Amino acid sequence: MAFDRSISRRRLLQLAGGATLTATAAGALAACGGGNGSSSSGGTLKVIGAGSQEAGLRKALDDYKKAHSDLDFNLSFSPADQLQTALRAQLAAGNAPDVHAVYPGNGSAMSMVQLSKANLLADLSDQSWTQKIPTGFKGAFQNDGKTFIFSPGTSVLGAIYNKKAFATAGVEVPTTWSELLTVCDKLKKKGIVPIALGAQTPWVTQLIDYALVPGTVYANTPDFDDKMTAGSASFVDSGWADAMDKYLELQKKGFFNDNPNGTTYEQATSMVGTGKAAMAVQVSAVLQAFRAASPTPDDLGMFPFPATDVAADNWIPGGVVVGIAISAKSKKAEQAKKFVEYCGQPEVVNAWAEAVACVPLYSDGDAKVDPVLKPFLPYLKDNKAVPFMDQRWPNAEVQPTHFAVVQELLGGKTTVPAALKKMDEAYRKSA
Repeated sequence: MAFDRSISRRRLLQLAGGATLTATAAGALAACGGGNGSSSSGGTLKVIGAGSQEAGLRKALDDYKKAHSDLDFNLSFSPADQLQTALRAQLAAGNAPDVHAVYPGNGSAMSMVQLSKANLLADLSDQSWTQKIPTGFKGAFQNDGKTFIFSPGTSVLGAIYNKKAFATAGVEVPTTWSELLTVCDKLKKKGIVPIALGAQTPWVTQLIDYALVPGTVYANTPDFDDKMTAGSASFVDSGWADAMDKYLELQKKGFFNDNPNGTTYEQATSMVGTGKAAMAVQVSAVLQAFRAASPTPDDLGMFPFPATDVAADNWIPGGVVVGIAISAKSKKAEQAKKFVEYCGQPEVVNAWAEAVACVPLYSDGDAKVDPVLKPFLPYLKDNKAVPFMDQRWPNAEVQPTHFAVVQELLGGKTTVPAALKKMDEAYRKSA
């Protein structure tokens, strides 16, 4: 459908900073491209992306290569947890790929702020596209006034669902928490797993909390992040407790698949694609993976995941999607920067954003948005969207703590107050 630029500019400017969006599609490493050129004007760029970037990044590289025959590339995609560990270690050791995935803002070991503070990223500030970054998003792209990352736009988080499974159970998209519980109950009675949860894959653990917290926290306390920074708020004494209680309520009612902690992201994706499960809470950036897992991709839709019993009080999470950066130690930095400059052109931004089902960061004309995102646009228009929670976290300790405590909660090894206390302790550690 045609993209309403007034919606994007008006609301997206207000999603302060970017989200680290660690919820990337976990795919096996799959190299493509090739070539062994080594001239100063060409050569082979080594590129490692996140799984959720594949459709957009691959197209951008292929199109760029058509106009630059002296350049080849070696492209692979890595799961989020490998990006956080193996790629981070490569960067520190000075043998990282020339171009690689980076998460916007702060909050993880592979975030723009953490890497730029360690002098591991090349400065992109002199590129023309950086002048078009909306003011409200500069925190996602910049540290100390310098730009270190390119990202094509903003993703939303909600429930990806199988329309046939909903039809089989005779249910419609819920708009309140109580309606969601009723829908899940009817699905379960029809022998359909209501919600597929692949919590064995660490980054998946955070998503249901992220879907609920905008409604349980930010709708009532929009300045919650500022209060956390000032030390006048905490996870344990906030709507985070309500969100985690609801997370566990879904489990206690049997609305997840058996053994979520033993189920991977890929397995959960397959369950929804094939209709064995009705839905999964995910980011729009991974829609393509769900469609690839479905024999009838058009039967997949997406809706905002309700957190409260008043539809008007429900908000959504949205944030800048995982981007790309250049290793500060790349021996092909000149060629890499030319490619990133190319990615910043409006037509490339629009094509990449459409390929990964996100709203373009900026546009010099009409841009298309995946039709399944239509239910989310009113929330953007009405200022009922907040960045992914970890974007404002002050260090790289809180996020893995969040992953771990959710797995412990699902395994019955901790309580909500104890889990949130651990997150508060991680938050207060030095950045």
